[in-house]
Amino acid sequence: MSSSPVGASAAARLVEQRWRERLDEHGLTHAGLIVLHLLAEGPRTLGELARDARVTAQTMGRTVETLASSDRVRIVVDPVDRRRRVVERTPAGAAALEALGGVEGSMFPPLADAAAFRTQLLEIIRHVGGDPDIRYGDAR
Repeated sequence: MSSSPVGASAAARLVEQRWRERLDEHGLTHAGLIVLHLLAEGPRTLGELARDARVTAQTMGRTVETLASSDRVRIVVDPVDRRRRVVERTPAGAAALEALGGVEGSMFPPLADAAAFRTQLLEIIRHVGGDPDIRYGDAR
């Protein structure tokens, strides 16, 4: 990876643009993709989703509403505590996530040492004020 801020900035912009194009092809936003990914572990409350995505409950509510309107998630009564509502991924949501599964790999050239590159990216995240507790597994 270049030590040039211009090179890193250009790479970041290009990756972001390409991601947005791919997400648009599937009718998703980046926030929606994050929710579908988080729901792969099972249903969660809106608050849990907001916390794990590091956004406000209001922002998460809008994202979930958009996903629900396209039948990618549904809000259901928690079977354990009938007073709670949880968000769960639908088969359409699972299909959307699966369809995007290979996109990341197709956007990057083969790396001689992918683990070292991932470690460097995590260091950048920590340095610019990201989560200091981020771990290797979080970047997968």
